[in-house]
Amino acid sequence: MRILGLDVGTKTIGVAVSDPMGWTAQGITVIRRSSKERDLEELQSLLDEYGVTKFVVGLPRRTDGSYGPEAEKIYEFGSELEREFGLPVEYWDERFSTVAAERILLEGDVSRAKRRQVVDKVAATVILQAYLDRKQ
Repeated sequence: MRILGLDVGTKTIGVAVSDPMGWTAQGITVIRRSSKERDLEELQSLLDEYGVTKFVVGLPRRTDGSYGPEAEKIYEFGSELEREFGLPVEYWDERFSTVAAERILLEGDVSRAKRRQVVDKVAATVILQAYLDRKQ
């Protein structure tokens, strides 16, 4: 039972996957968004490759905990995932996930150019790992 974690943005989707036991998250890719159809095709390919049974999607919240228009877009995206793939979607508070990802990459002495390429994948990993930790 693997879970796919997503950090959904307007230009990219960071993707992480859990191990089969649901203990650890690993970043696997960043999808460059071009069209809804293409995004769904790339996600289908990942579902097939990893045998995914659930999505965990980062849900943007304001620092005060309220939801803004970005959250509504994420709920729409999650609904599309449920319709398209027939898999459950859970949402996870993504506040500070990108900040945490940046910190991890800085501590790893990753160059600025490389950080831009992988920060969404690392943010998806942070989101999924927080979800997995909470569920255990």
